[in-house]
Amino acid sequence: MTTDERTAAVRHAANEMESWCRGLKPRALVVLGSGLADVADGMEVVGEASFGDLPGFAQASVPGHDGRFLCGRLDDTAVIVMCGRLHLYEGHDAGRVVLPVRAARLLGCDTLIATNAAGAVSTRLEVGATMMFTDHINLTGANPLVGPNIGELGTRFPAMADAYSPRLAGIARGVAARNGTELAEGVYAAVLGPSYETAAEVRYLRSIGADAVGMSTVLETIAARHAGMEVAAFSLIANAAGEIHDSHDSVLAAVAAGAPGLGRIVTGILARL
Repeated sequence: MTTDERTAAVRHAANEMESWCRGLKPRALVVLGSGLADVADGMEVVGEASFGDLPGFAQASVPGHDGRFLCGRLDDTAVIVMCGRLHLYEGHDAGRVVLPVRAARLLGCDTLIATNAAGAVSTRLEVGATMMFTDHINLTGANPLVGPNIGELGTRFPAMADAYSPRLAGIARGVAARNGTELAEGVYAAVLGPSYETAAEVRYLRSIGADAVGMSTVLETIAARHAGMEVAAFSLIANAAGEIHDSHDSVLAAVAAGAPGLGRIVTGILARL
C-alpha cells in the first residue's frame, strides 16, 4: 500500500467506528484481552459492532475473545472498548492488528488502555496478579510502522523510550492503593506464538530483563505512541514462572479470578483522565 492508501484505509475504518458511537466523542480506547470482557460490565453502551464490521479488520478466532466493539461510557468517560483483539499468530499482518488503534486516534481518542493474559517469567509474580507494564521487549519480528509512514498520525521515527505513560502509571498506583488491589510492575516481552515458551526460552527471557511474556499488546502500543496517544498496559498473570499450560482454557480460568481487581484499576484510570 502507498501512504495515501494506508491513510484512506484508516479513515474508512474511523468513519465506520464513528457511526457506532452515535455522536459520542470517545476519549480512550480500552482493549480487553483473553477472558477479560467482564471488565466492561456496567458500561453504558450506545453502540455495538462485531470485529468483522470494521472495514479492513477481521472477526476474532481465539477463545476468550468476544470480537466486539462497544461504544459508550465507562465511569462517565466516553470510550471505545474492544472485547478481544487480533493477533499476528492468527495470520494477520501488523497493520490489521493495530487498525482499531489508529481509527480510534482519528476519532479523537488520546489514551490507550490495553490488557492481556500473560505468563510469568519473574518468580516474584504470582498467578492472578496484575502487572503494569513499565516497558516492553518486542520479539514478535513485526512492527506496524514498517512500510510507508502515515504522516497524518505520526513521525517516521517515533521514540519508544517513554512508551508507557508515567502519568497514567501514577494514577493506576493510586487507584490500586485506594481499592486494596495489589499492583506489580514489570517488563513485558511479546512473542509471536501461538506455541507457549520452552523452558530454555523462559530462561532466555529472564536473562534479557523480561518479567512476563505474552503474544499481544506491544504492536498496539507502538501504533498508539506513533500517533501521540498516552498508553497504560496491564497483564493478568495466568501461570507462575516455569509452570506449563496444557490448554488455553487453563489461561482463561486463571485470569477469571484476577479480572475484578484489574477492572477497578481500568475504570479508576478512566475516571481521572
